[in-house]
Amino acid sequence: MTGETDLPTLLAMLEPELDAATYVFTTFPEYPDLPLEPVAMIQEPEGWTLIVRQDRACEHNLVVTFPCRRITLKVHSSLAAVGMMAAVARALADAGISCNPVAGYHHDHLFVPEKDAEGALMAIRQLSSTAGHHANCVTVPADKQ
Repeated sequence: MTGETDLPTLLAMLEPELDAATYVFTTFPEYPDLPLEPVAMIQEPEGWTLIVRQDRACEHNLVVTFPCRRITLKVHSSLAAVGMMAAVARALADAGISCNPVAGYHHDHLFVPEKDAEGALMAIRQLSSTAGHHANCVTVPADKQ
């Protein structure tokens, strides 16, 4: 299953889902030997960045930043799709909401400030609703009406 690439279809089918948990970002010079169960991680020249549930981070007294909520876009987008994340990021930027996206094989995940999670969900739903409306419209040139 390769995922969808058509931008109007992708935007119409975003189906954002807000995770109830609060997540945080933390960093280590080397991969930690702790049972943190990260939902995302990336290795950078400076060390490892992990995104973990806030309660797990607190259990291990970690230094953390950016309490956030995860919004999963349920549409199965292709990793080669062009423009979907740009459109979502633009909708969130227009709403004044920061976003840290992470692409998974099946879905894209957005980490947004905890205080803005509901607003982000509404902005994404609005984008999807508008895109779905336009995707179903047939434009007839004026000279053919």
